[in-house]
Amino acid sequence: MKIEYRDAEMIIRNAIKDVLPDKAVRTVLNDRKNMENVYVVAVGKAAWKMAYTCQEIFGNHIRKGIILTKYGHAMEKLENFEIIEAGHPIPDKNSIMGTQKIIEMVRKLTEKDNIIFLLSGGGSSLFEKPVQGITLEDIQEVTQQCLQCGASITEINTIRKRLSDVKGGKFAAYCAPARICAIVLSDILGDKLDMIASGPAYEDSSTCSEAINIINKYGLKLEEHIISALRKETPKCVNNVETFLTGSVSEFCRAAAKYAEELGYKPYILSDTLDCEAREAGKFIASIARAVVGKNEYTLKTPCAVVVGGETIVKVLGKGKGGRNQEIALSAAEGIRGLENVIIFAISSDGTDGPTDAAGAIVDGMTAENLDALGLSCEDALMNNDSYHALDKIGCLIRTGATGTNVNDIAVILCK
Repeated sequence: MKIEYRDAEMIIRNAIKDVLPDKAVRTVLNDRKNMENVYVVAVGKAAWKMAYTCQEIFGNHIRKGIILTKYGHAMEKLENFEIIEAGHPIPDKNSIMGTQKIIEMVRKLTEKDNIIFLLSGGGSSLFEKPVQGITLEDIQEVTQQCLQCGASITEINTIRKRLSDVKGGKFAAYCAPARICAIVLSDILGDKLDMIASGPAYEDSSTCSEAINIINKYGLKLEEHIISALRKETPKCVNNVETFLTGSVSEFCRAAAKYAEELGYKPYILSDTLDCEAREAGKFIASIARAVVGKNEYTLKTPCAVVVGGETIVKVLGKGKGGRNQEIALSAAEGIRGLENVIIFAISSDGTDGPTDAAGAIVDGMTAENLDALGLSCEDALMNNDSYHALDKIGCLIRTGATGTNVNDIAVILCK
């Protein structure tokens, strides 16, 4: 039986729907309907969706709310909410402006007031107020260097916390004495609360020495005033916050496996902690597909779906355009060259993979040959970090638009 691309499309659509934050936000807030003097702060790529659910529950009881999200991730206006869109993955002036408006709202509150803090991935860039002596340009430069060198998100956030006046538990101090009910959508492997969006309302477990070690590890070239800021410690105790964690890449993996099984594939979740380089992940995933198709006694029996979740990294050496999931798919395409009845797709749950309009990509055994026919090669595109243009030319990009959630990435092998 020939494998169908529509199987992949159905898995993607339904799995993303299963990890939308609506249900979790509703579960937490339904038990708190009697809260008075409610103010809402929603930050991150899933901010609008989370705020929408909050508004459905509390309605006009919300005194004021502010949504700070990525460009293109907000939908219609919400009553009693101000919506601000800002830069990601590099903060911009709107990040500073939106954060300042949030600070002005919460710093006037008293112990009689309640803040619902809806936090999701992307907040590290969107929610920003530089510490004294640091400029927006400083943070932009540091972030750019961290992204290009291939540092992990926890390493990047360890540095970001010390350059920011709202990260690493510092936002909670602005809110005191008001109480915070924080609902956090995880996009960090291991669900570390102090690393999700750099932990604005959670005590920081990282240290100054760790931040300096990261700088040395990657050979980042930073000016002395930035190094000096990294040596100042972050709050280790936050006591005006009640935190509820919701959503994770493991849920995303389970959802993909469930819908694959409904389509007749035997599902296997191989890992939900993939954190290597994207192109190496693609090679590894392709090797699994080759083993399955090889049908030796040690491999999985077809039809099957192999699911891998996590967050890979990309070392930017070229001048092209792409994202980590596109690099996974393009790397895998070379590895499954010529194989029949194998499809591999890799997607970001938030609908944006790197600085592109694609969520990821889908490839099969003919993808590499189709690129050859255009005078292109998988290897050349990967070397130039130009997976986007190569995959776009042969119709392999997956475009979902902003999804309203953000729980890392999955890659799936479908074999028949």
